[in-house]
Amino acid sequence: MERPSLEFSLPDTHQEGKLYVVDSLNNLNKLNVCPAESQRSLDEEENTGGTEENMAGSNTRNQCLLFTTFILTLAVTLALVSFVIFLIFQTRNEVDQISSRLLSEKKNIEQLKKLNNIILKHLNQSRIME
Repeated sequence: MERPSLEFSLPDTHQEGKLYVVDSLNNLNKLNVCPAESQRSLDEEENTGGTEENMAGSNTRNQCLLFTTFILTLAVTLALVSFVIFLIFQTRNEVDQISSRLLSEKKNIEQLKKLNNIILKHLNQSRIME
């Protein structure tokens, strides 16, 4: 007669162990996913123990995760756009500086050509006179 009683007690212990593991995983998930305000509402839902309320808790958790993901994506996108705009302005400034240098160098080259022509004319005239 002791065998049937042992057989009944073992599956009950196994079921309790499963429930304990699932409860522990749920608690760990709550700590990692949702902020403190959401934690309070999830704890209240656990205390009531209804299946509809558990589904509402799951929806709240999913909304919290979705909202957090959305905010992080928005922040990263804003940072990338700001960086691209900064690079555009930086590139425009450098291009403007290079083009102004090229214009000034072009003017210098033109002046050097004029001086070279004047020197050549003077040398040609001095050769003619000799």
